[in-house]
Amino acid sequence: MSDSRPLILVIDDDPDILRLLTMRLSATGYRVTTAEHAQAALNRLEVEHPALVLSDIRLPDSDGLALFDQIRARHPSLPVILLTAHGTIPDAVEATARGAFAYLTKPFDGKQLTDKIAQALQLAAPSSTRTPEGEAWRSELISRSHRMEELLAEARLVAATDASILIRGESGSGKEVLARAIHRASPRAKAPFVAVNCGAIPEQLLESELFGHIKGAFTGAVANHRGLFQAAHGGTLFLDEIGDMPLPLQVKLLRVLQERAVRPVGASESMAVDVRILSATHRDLDAAMAEGQFREDLYYRLNVVSLQLPPLSERREDIPLLANHFLATVSEKYGRQVNGFAPDALEALSTAPWPGNVRQLYNVVEQVCALSTAPLVPLTLVQRALRVPTIEVLSLAEAKTRFERDYLVRLLKLTNGNVADAARLAERNRTEFYRLLQKHGLTPELFRADDVADGRQE
Repeated sequence: MSDSRPLILVIDDDPDILRLLTMRLSATGYRVTTAEHAQAALNRLEVEHPALVLSDIRLPDSDGLALFDQIRARHPSLPVILLTAHGTIPDAVEATARGAFAYLTKPFDGKQLTDKIAQALQLAAPSSTRTPEGEAWRSELISRSHRMEELLAEARLVAATDASILIRGESGSGKEVLARAIHRASPRAKAPFVAVNCGAIPEQLLESELFGHIKGAFTGAVANHRGLFQAAHGGTLFLDEIGDMPLPLQVKLLRVLQERAVRPVGASESMAVDVRILSATHRDLDAAMAEGQFREDLYYRLNVVSLQLPPLSERREDIPLLANHFLATVSEKYGRQVNGFAPDALEALSTAPWPGNVRQLYNVVEQVCALSTAPLVPLTLVQRALRVPTIEVLSLAEAKTRFERDYLVRLLKLTNGNVADAARLAERNRTEFYRLLQKHGLTPELFRADDVADGRQE
């Protein structure tokens, strides 16, 4: 069973301080990992996922502020508490102004330290998220990737607010899945979550779909129609592929966000709406703004907080988890007894390029599950689903031997089994050529026609 106690990274070049803090924090119920200098701390952060960093502000290989800035840049949601001597208090104050949670002066009071740590952990990750029930919000996001954990920590923090969020990421990387998770973690979780793909609906229909219309507003409007903003009232509206929204609709959307009211097509009065906006795009909106294809004022309305989903190729440690999760789901759906992947099949999945990201992985798993006739999915099915030709991996010696034999066969076929001609083409003497034939078990007579037209003999 994994240890669910919060992990704290303690950084200090004084071994006695490290021992004291380790004993005190362990006795309080935390797990502790330590580092004696800045580079060791950064290395720890690459492989471990501490809930909090407790660091001396003076280290032998780095300025304390520089280390704090590096931690902040790589792990923006990770709380940092600084330990400082009286002479470095100005640095600690500056770091606190730049985002450090707090600083304590040495010698520090033990209870004050543990209280500050408890307070930081409470604010950074509410206690409800430490329970299985509290993790339900992210249940669809299967991951053990360090980058994904950082992203989800940020998502969990911002979910508690009503800030608009722009989710960036490649097609198929899971932007809508993340948006649904943010909705589930938000105070609006019991209200509707409504999603619309702005690039999949023609412009003349998208306006009506978003804002609604009244009867008779246009040809075919035979009844009043409630738009998606009204359908999402009290909840969350997810605007997928917002970068593909036509400019005229961008103007109307901006007005809705400013006034918090919608006017259905053909109506003379607006209707108040209470909706939180999440949006997503795979496009470079900065480039789109520069080209006049996306409004700058709308961009800043939507991009209060930006979350970047990494492509699947940058979180390969998640591929086996996702593949087995999808296989269990699909095999149950189809009523198949497929229990897993052969080792070489799983390796092929883990090393594939995945231009279609998680969506492509699901499609591949669904295909191999439908075609598999054995409990374990074989490599050949995975290669077929990936549209990769079957490649037999040979050692260099094996490849050289195979090439040499195939070359000799082609020469014998070309010369109708005449060893003298074949040796001449290979630029080898007949004795050496015979040795090569013997090495590969090739008999020239097998390549001779029954009736040699030119009468040549060896």
